[in-house]
Amino acid sequence: MSKTLSFEEAMEQLEAIVHQLEEGDVPLEEAISIYKKGMELSQLLHDKLKNVEEQLTKVMTEDEQEVDFVIEEEE
Repeated sequence: MSKTLSFEEAMEQLEAIVHQLEEGDVPLEEAISIYKKGMELSQLLHDKLKNVEEQLTKVMTEDEQEVDFVIEEEE
């Protein structure tokens, strides 16, 4: 599985796999192979989302130090 797929490309491929498996007319051996590819795509999407989430929870200070972004809740 190539990690060079964009999030959108991986999502489109995963949606196609889900649709294909939902149709139910795929031979068992092929369905297993397709399912494995779908799981790989799912993991790739998860990793990409986690990476973006980590980037979004960091901010740069005025002196270019990276710090965690924390929202203080009012009591």
